[in-house]
Amino acid sequence: MYSNQVRQSIVAGSFYPSNPSVLRRMIIEFLEKAENKNINNIKGLVCPHAGYIYSGQVAAHSYKQIEGKDYETVIIIAPSHAEYFDFNSIYTGSAYETPLGLVKIDTEKALSLINKSNYPSYIQGSTFGHRKEHSLEVQLPFLQVVLSDFKIIPIVMGAQTKQNIESLGRAIGDLFKGENILIIASTDLSHYHSYSTAVSLDSKVIKAIEKFNDPSFDIEEFIDDISTQQLEMCGGGPVASAMIASSLLGANEAAVLEYKNSGDVSGDKSAVVGYLSAAFYQS
Repeated sequence: MYSNQVRQSIVAGSFYPSNPSVLRRMIIEFLEKAENKNINNIKGLVCPHAGYIYSGQVAAHSYKQIEGKDYETVIIIAPSHAEYFDFNSIYTGSAYETPLGLVKIDTEKALSLINKSNYPSYIQGSTFGHRKEHSLEVQLPFLQVVLSDFKIIPIVMGAQTKQNIESLGRAIGDLFKGENILIIASTDLSHYHSYSTAVSLDSKVIKAIEKFNDPSFDIEEFIDDISTQQLEMCGGGPVASAMIASSLLGANEAAVLEYKNSGDVSGDKSAVVGYLSAAFYQS
């Protein structure tokens, strides 16, 4: 099933610099301004996926927590903006490429997810969702700077249905329990509201994620709130899958690390996009 195909960068030069040294310096500067909360046993992260000038500093708060740590495999779950399909698509090439070099795919673990999970109709090997999607790609340069030796499983969630969300989260948690993996959920929050409206809407997402700390946290309610748009997030499905998987891998705490919206960066507060960084970890 797996080919030697390399997924080339499609947003270098637009979402982030195409020059490797400029890109690396930008990320390092973001990381230098982010606080290390000294959180151990991180199982999952939530990271935004806009252009780096808008959301890069918020993303750095998540990546700062894993800087210099050791993960064998990073599973990235991203939403699909560019095309529609009704399953979770795991890329079937050998690597993703950014200006900082190749990021190899953990084909062994990826094949386990595709072939050995109990959800074959919901988790498939495919190039769907990977060809023109930015939300997964923009996570990679940060990972290349903060981690030294890792592989990825790149997953783009098509329709964010309850079945796709739950099957992916459970499959990751069941198959990789006890293994040295990290899950990243790629999402932005509310889109194109006024500044005050965005802050109000995004505070609901923050509170919902913080409920993960409560032993009575109800993932079904979280998924329902995504489906009914009570929680406005373009990657709500990936976040819910990451919550399920992180919990099965031992996470029992959540920490919201940073929140800003595009108005905080650009000064234009008429129609903004919200950005959040968060971590799920085992206390």
